[in-house]
Amino acid sequence: MAEGEDMQTFTSIMDALVRISTSMKNMEKELLCPVCQEMYKQPLVLPCTHNVCQACAREVLGQQGYIGHGGDPSSEPTSPASTPSTRSPRLSRRTLPKPDRLDRLLKSGFGTYPGRKRGALHPQVIMFPCPACQGDVELGERGLAGLFRNLTLERVVERYRQSVSVGGAILCQLCKPPPLEATKGCTECRATFCNECFKLFHPWGTQKAQHEPTLPTLSFRPKGLMCPDHKEEVTHYCKTCQRLVCQLCRVRRTHSGHKITPVLSAYQALKDKLTKSLTYILGNQDTVQTQICELEEAVRHTEVSGQQAKEEVSQLVRGLGAVLEEKRASLLQAIEECQQERLARLSAQIQEHRSLLDGSGLVGYAQEVLKETDQPCFVQAAKQLHNRIARATEALQTFRPAASSSFRHCQLDVGREMKLLTELNFLRVPEAPVIDTQRTFAYDQIFLCWRLPPHSPPAWHYTVEFRRTDVPAQPGPTRWQRREEVRGTSALLENPDTGSVYVLRVRGCNKAGYGEYSEDVHLHTPPAPGIQKLARRGGACLQFQLPRRLRQ
Repeated sequence: MAEGEDMQTFTSIMDALVRISTSMKNMEKELLCPVCQEMYKQPLVLPCTHNVCQACAREVLGQQGYIGHGGDPSSEPTSPASTPSTRSPRLSRRTLPKPDRLDRLLKSGFGTYPGRKRGALHPQVIMFPCPACQGDVELGERGLAGLFRNLTLERVVERYRQSVSVGGAILCQLCKPPPLEATKGCTECRATFCNECFKLFHPWGTQKAQHEPTLPTLSFRPKGLMCPDHKEEVTHYCKTCQRLVCQLCRVRRTHSGHKITPVLSAYQALKDKLTKSLTYILGNQDTVQTQICELEEAVRHTEVSGQQAKEEVSQLVRGLGAVLEEKRASLLQAIEECQQERLARLSAQIQEHRSLLDGSGLVGYAQEVLKETDQPCFVQAAKQLHNRIARATEALQTFRPAASSSFRHCQLDVGREMKLLTELNFLRVPEAPVIDTQRTFAYDQIFLCWRLPPHSPPAWHYTVEFRRTDVPAQPGPTRWQRREEVRGTSALLENPDTGSVYVLRVRGCNKAGYGEYSEDVHLHTPPAPGIQKLARRGGACLQFQLPRRLRQ
């Protein structure tokens, strides 16, 4: 019995450990620096509230050409392990700027140099390209030295490391790769050392030799946040600047007139808000899961719809290609027929001219006929021959080819078609219609007229929505009455309530979907004339007849 209880207890403990480990692993992406894509190391809080490793921030500023503005924040410890050469392998590989380039940068306003006064007329403004929001944030004249270190994020990263590597050895932070296992830690240096490195960085006869060694740990950090400007502990929070401040900052003109509260009040307020929001999220896990399922279904539908759209576009383009191919064949056939007809005429003309050569064709036959001595027979044969010779002579004197060799009349003007093909694009929804206030009115009927903007895609039909605004609002979303598939650019709403205010809007629709609504237009129906009035109880309309003089 006791063994069974012990096993059950052990199983529950293991299940809890697995859940905790899974929860920690799932948040790993929240603990990655957007620059180096590694776990945060000494993260700094940018003015845009995003975080970045301090060494990565220095490297980014160096790439931007800022020299002398990557100073340590006030909460940054001074230790051998936090130097750029040991902190980031990439920084150790970067070449330092040449002396002449450094001198030019200093003279041009980068960094600080002897003779530069604080608060000059044109102080250097440091802009940092945030890799998370892709925007440029202003760091101020002090650069990284004016930023706070995110100690809470460091603690979360440390807990995460401990959860995913239980019992893992702590390595020396000063060894050359591969590092040895750390055997000592130093609170003053805020680093872990192996035996050899501890002796190397704590030589006898120096002040560091007085440092007391401790057990190796990764939790070297300041006890609290210090003001970057005055090196004082922060005690208040400026709501206007949304920044932690110390007592000296509070009395400066920079925060004059700002809403400043004790840090305890800000802590409690933010903690209550975060707890409330987190409680709401945890209490609506079913809703979150349902929305995830909807999004996954939307992803699948997007994939299917995208594939269908690709197939439709491919089919339409293939259809255009088929039409162009058919037209090409028709045009080439027309050119071929014209070419053959011209070649035939030119060939016949060539044969006629060849018959005029000496001793061949018509000339040879005429020469033989001239040898005839029998006069009646000569007259009979020469009469027909003379007509042919006369035509040949005329053709010889007024020579021109029987057909033109030019095919300029077969040139195609495809400028308009090329422009149409170049402008071929996806169909857009109609733009928001514009209400024509000159032709829109309300009396015993409401006549609404509109038009599309000049360069709007066409609309197949319209949807007109209207509602009364002078009735008590019902709980829930606003309900509109709707007139679907209105053809044309006007609509007539019959039998409105008298003495009421109506708001109307309209939107167009085509194959691409519905466009934006037009601006709301408010129309006031006049009171009933009282001549003939028919009220329908339980309905929403009144029918009435105008006096004859008004109808005329």
